[in-house]
Amino acid sequence: MDAEKEIQELKMKIDKAKAMRYKAEARLEELQKQRQQLLDELDKLNVKPENLDTEIENLTREINSLIEKARKLLPEEL
Repeated sequence: MDAEKEIQELKMKIDKAKAMRYKAEARLEELQKQRQQLLDELDKLNVKPENLDTEIENLTREINSLIEKARKLLPEEL
């Protein structure tokens, strides 16, 4: 391969890499915004990120308990 073709190929690869980098940076920025939105929402709910699994488990138990209470309140004939 002659030098001119190789230089052209390298330029194309560099341009492609730049485009990929730009897309990755834009995606990273979007993900960082989403992360911050989620952290803000958790803060409003007074839930720390490190306690999220425990909070989900507690809410699941509470939901199941309320469903069971609702079933018991319904007449058996229904």
